[in-house]
Amino acid sequence: MDNRLGEMEAFVEVARRGSFAAAAKAQRRTPSAVSRAVARLEARLGVSLIRRTTRSMALTPEGELYLRRAAELIAEFDAIEDGFGRDAAVPSGLLRVNASVPFGTKVILPVLPRFLGGHPRMRVDLALTDDVVDLVEARADVAIRIGPLRDTRLRAKRLGRSRLAVVASPDYLARAGLPAHPDALAHHNCLAFSFRRSLDTWPFLIDGAVAQRPVRGNFFGNSGEVVRMMALGGAGLARLARFHVEEDIAAGRLVPVLEAFSPGDAEDVHALYAGHERLSLRIRCFVDFLAAHAALRD
Repeated sequence: MDNRLGEMEAFVEVARRGSFAAAAKAQRRTPSAVSRAVARLEARLGVSLIRRTTRSMALTPEGELYLRRAAELIAEFDAIEDGFGRDAAVPSGLLRVNASVPFGTKVILPVLPRFLGGHPRMRVDLALTDDVVDLVEARADVAIRIGPLRDTRLRAKRLGRSRLAVVASPDYLARAGLPAHPDALAHHNCLAFSFRRSLDTWPFLIDGAVAQRPVRGNFFGNSGEVVRMMALGGAGLARLARFHVEEDIAAGRLVPVLEAFSPGDAEDVHALYAGHERLSLRIRCFVDFLAAHAALRD
């Protein structure tokens, strides 16, 4: 392997994982070997890419710029090699997928064994997080996004629609009462998200028009699964994706409320991937499989 590419990959792993030790583990090398590779890269470039202290590390402005360009180059290199495998007509190699915790656990994981069984030469690295990650910096091949698309650099395939529902546990409703109208939410504990993009209102169809109603509560969660667990525990009302709570509703663990006032809103679900002219076969077969088996209702 060209030393420059090896040094570039070492730096990207350090930046992505936040430490030399974690990068070394991922690359099956020693931390000192990774450190030397990054040091050679910095010496050749004549700039400092990583600001190191005894307790932490952070990228310099030059490091941030180099990370983006290097990650794009490595992704392109992987795509080129993938197209010249022993049998380019057979999907093979490692596929890195990023998705939210609810979508990953409720939609991807149930069908992933079937996908891998049908593609024995493929490997999948599935990372679940409710943070919105940058595909290039995270070196992800495919990312699932729910809601409006903002990154115009990426190509997208629509997988379906994610409908939303307000739910609560039978225990909570027995204690707090069943809300008969959205205005009653002022007297209920509403579980919310701590995302910066989250809203402190919920939409409802009232008198033929969609209107927002303010919600308040004593809990904020940073993931849909965290909010779901609190709702199951009887902490309050939650507004969650229907695919996330479908099994709980069927089992009676959660009860939909205010359905007569549902605005019927739903968010588009897309699979995002880098916009190469010749799409990698492993990406295309996974995205097509997910579109066929995601079981999202429009």
